[in-house]
Amino acid sequence: MPVPAPDSLRSLFAQQAFLRLWATRILGGLATQMTMVAAAWQMYELTGSAWDLGLVGLVQFLPVLLLTLPAGHVADRYHRPRVIAWAQLLQLAATAWLLGFSLAGLLSREVLFGASFLLGTARTFQMPAQQSLVPSLVPPGMLARAMAMSSSGNQLAVIGGPAAAGVLFLGTGITVYAAATVLLVLALVALLQIPDRRLASTAAPTLHSMLAGARFIASRKLLLGAVSLDLVAVLFGGATALLPIFAKEILQVGPEGLGLLRAAPAVGALAMSLVLTRTPVRTRIGRWLLLSVACFGACMLVFGLSTHFWLSMAALALSGAADMVSVVVRQTLVQLETPHDMRGRVGAVNSMFIGASNQLGEFESGATAAVLGAVGSVVLGGLATLLIVGAWWKLFPQLPRRDRFQED
Repeated sequence: MPVPAPDSLRSLFAQQAFLRLWATRILGGLATQMTMVAAAWQMYELTGSAWDLGLVGLVQFLPVLLLTLPAGHVADRYHRPRVIAWAQLLQLAATAWLLGFSLAGLLSREVLFGASFLLGTARTFQMPAQQSLVPSLVPPGMLARAMAMSSSGNQLAVIGGPAAAGVLFLGTGITVYAAATVLLVLALVALLQIPDRRLASTAAPTLHSMLAGARFIASRKLLLGAVSLDLVAVLFGGATALLPIFAKEILQVGPEGLGLLRAAPAVGALAMSLVLTRTPVRTRIGRWLLLSVACFGACMLVFGLSTHFWLSMAALALSGAADMVSVVVRQTLVQLETPHDMRGRVGAVNSMFIGASNQLGEFESGATAAVLGAVGSVVLGGLATLLIVGAWWKLFPQLPRRDRFQED
């Protein structure tokens, strides 16, 4: 039998520890997505307010703002699978919180905000540990494929979670939260079997040490351009927080349709991640990054102007495919450019940029929609994303000039 090439898809499937992490990401991601969809629908049912939908994103971002630097240090100093396990225990607490109040019939705006804060705190610690764990589980030559496959697991969760929430939702969300609790327990069991194949840092948690990741990114214009592009593009171009409004008032498809709309970007992202797992981007990576973000902005324009459910679904699916190219290129570049003993702290800064783009983007969408309406908010965001890509092409010339992940 011939030996598989080190960068072959077969070789990646032989990495058992990585596959366990992949399964954990799917199970935990399914639970998180189900919880978030049910909570967003209940918030809009309770308040009917675009502002409150935006505030959910802001509340989830507060822990990112406050705890990102300690989270990066924790990811570099401690056993990363255990850090992820503690984060998922916090997610379990948030889900149980919502389940308990739903069973008692006492669910309120404040309860939903409290659960959002717990979920944001869990993700703040989970993301840098999870991202920085992947390079220690696969050889460097497999990293681009592994990042694509890892992202495909996340997209499976983003597809299945909202769809399952839409099917299981029975007005109170009890069934959704109960199912999410079971999935989180299964994820924790899988996590306990994952090793951490690196020497953890013993550095004391000083402010200088915690800021090392931020200094590293700031000193490298290429990385600064790549991670900040995602921040500003998704900050203005995202529409996730407004999907309940589109589902209920514009497209008139109810909670089942909301689940499908939430899943649509992940369908496109999953399809693209499978392509990238089999055929990774190897050349002109900077141009691919910029053009994929521009495509994302154009899709948001189409979605904002659409009044037809299936056209809206198609626009969201294409936006997910474009975003997946951006995610895989950026994350692979960041991991390969970062020394192994700093990946947690650099990953934490990268996660803060992602959190800012997603959670603050939801707040921006809700605030803008309160003034311009949901359609005006999404259209303005799509136009802003296209302008941002043009600006970054000029401000960070290292990006369009970068050809490969590892320069000779």
